[in-house]
Amino acid sequence: MNQKTIKNETGFSGKALQTGTPCSVVCRPSGPDTGIIFKRVDLKGAPCVKLTDAVLSDGGARRSTIGADGWGIQTVEHFLAALWSLEIDNILVEVHGAELPAMDGSAAGFLAELKKAGAEEQPVPRRFVKVPEEETVEEGSSYLKISPADVFSVSYYIDYDIASIRKETFRITPDKESFEKELAPARTFCLKREAEMLLKAGLGQGATLENTLVLDDNGPVGTEFRFPNEPVRHKVLDLLGDLYMLGRPVIGKVEARKSGHKLNAEMVGLLYRKYLKEA
Repeated sequence: MNQKTIKNETGFSGKALQTGTPCSVVCRPSGPDTGIIFKRVDLKGAPCVKLTDAVLSDGGARRSTIGADGWGIQTVEHFLAALWSLEIDNILVEVHGAELPAMDGSAAGFLAELKKAGAEEQPVPRRFVKVPEEETVEEGSSYLKISPADVFSVSYYIDYDIASIRKETFRITPDKESFEKELAPARTFCLKREAEMLLKAGLGQGATLENTLVLDDNGPVGTEFRFPNEPVRHKVLDLLGDLYMLGRPVIGKVEARKSGHKLNAEMVGLLYRKYLKEA
């Protein structure tokens, strides 16, 4: 398989999910082996960071952030999942703002715009991270494990103390088609009892019932599930985007139990140190 970039320039704009501020993005084609580069065009000097240079950035509460030297871009995971599904290896992402737009809280909007831009194959082989031995990160009863395999697959288990989610396992061997149908539309979510606490912590300032599933025991408030198990599908979506912070796809069997952005970031850091840093 060869590397790909987008064929035409594209972009999107809207309100940021966590900060609530307006933000916009322009995506431009990029040459072979240039990688996925984010550029903060609203900052002096328009600083850039390449994904492989940012893998140890924050995997904090409820979103993933990349950056360097005191600046960052929050909530990149849904966009990165869309890039993963389209096998985009090289792209320049110019961001005006400290966060990507929320869109509808899923990857569907990003995917639609990137598909319009088209993909262009480049005359250079793709690079992968094929895990040769089992790798695990864990915290309490939560863990994320990747075992050797010839294809990428995910098994994700969640356990929430709320009737509308409870315990659920979702398994998928994702590709371009299954991602678009089974994962991309799944929206971010929070529990209704957490919403006020998140706002006080400065998170979810741009959240609405249109871009966030606010869940109580009966289900989403003010909307309906797109899938009966939409929350666990969104966790898989987040995981795909977080793993793509390596700037190249992972090949292996992934098993996640109550994992989130923090453990996902720890796994990305582990894989980077073991398989990419000295490469």
